[in-house]
Amino acid sequence: MRFQVGRDVFSEAVSFVVKLLPQRNPQPILAGVLIEAGDGGLTLSAFDYEASARTTIEASIETPGTILVHGRLLSDIASRLPNAPIDIAVEDDGGIAVTCGSARFTLAAMPVEEYPSIPEVSGSSGVVPADDFGTAIAQVGFAASRDDVTPVLTGVQLEVSGQSLSLVATDRYRVSLRDVPWDGEASEQTALVPARTLTEVGKTFGHAGTIQVAFSGTGDREIIAFTAGNKTVTSLLIKGNFPPVRRLFPEQTEHYAVVNTADLIEAVRRVSLVLDRAAPLRFTFSSDSVTMDASGSEQARASESVDAHLSGGDDVTLGLNPQYLTEALGAVKSEFVRVTFTSSDNANKLSPVLITSQTSVDQAGSDSFKYLLQPNLLLR
Repeated sequence: MRFQVGRDVFSEAVSFVVKLLPQRNPQPILAGVLIEAGDGGLTLSAFDYEASARTTIEASIETPGTILVHGRLLSDIASRLPNAPIDIAVEDDGGIAVTCGSARFTLAAMPVEEYPSIPEVSGSSGVVPADDFGTAIAQVGFAASRDDVTPVLTGVQLEVSGQSLSLVATDRYRVSLRDVPWDGEASEQTALVPARTLTEVGKTFGHAGTIQVAFSGTGDREIIAFTAGNKTVTSLLIKGNFPPVRRLFPEQTEHYAVVNTADLIEAVRRVSLVLDRAAPLRFTFSSDSVTMDASGSEQARASESVDAHLSGGDDVTLGLNPQYLTEALGAVKSEFVRVTFTSSDNANKLSPVLITSQTSVDQAGSDSFKYLLQPNLLLR
């Protein structure tokens, strides 16, 4: 096999396909990138049995063929080569020669016949706006659990209903939800996608115009595919039943406070500096302000107030995890934020707060981002 390809195009393609591979793979063969040179151009693929990435780029194919080479090493080399065309060829001894200007590398070939088949997707599909989908992933993905003890909570649930695609994530302490427009064959479909893979999809495809989403497979090999332009990412779905968290979102929202988002983020970060790890921050919402109070070890204390507008009820005092709150505030994407105080039939259980966007003090935001955060018990 032999081909010539542009440095920047090749480097970007290799970088894309290796992003989803784990840093340490128990099977050395899965550290490889499969490169196929043929009539359709140059196709690069990576697969670790859970996620795959594939892209096709233009190249001058002198001799068609297929090679398998260590992906991260190839990516590091390609990103540092001089700005000149790259020539890649299989040598007589089986080594793979990479030549660019006066730079020359020889890499070991990995056994192509041992590499697993890249999954193909042929099921029902639809299209979502890439910018909306990328933003939605960023607004929802951080709320997924990072604890592998409960695998279903490490994913983001995608739910197609009519002309809407919902993204939902929870780690039991919070729930994040966002809807985006959906145009496609499937009118009812669900898929539980690993949050790590979906986050990479959002970063890579967020400015692609549109993204095609396809559902395929049955039983233990259900997969989902995301395609934009010449790039495709597939992911094996997480098995299990995602908790019915939608029912937790309240219908009535008359009791709420509106606060400037940036001001609240900065105040929370300052005041929480004195808090012990995982300790809640005390918030007191009143008619014209929200006051934050914290006390930690070494007798350190902090307090700060931010302008707020309280509607529909009495003053509220509660404890919130400052990190979980600031992550939600950063995802709101609006100048103001609405913090709604929900009610519960259970008098012995704290009710979550609902966080949504707010265009101005008296006008709710237009996007469909919703975030529920469970308050912490205050011990003082």
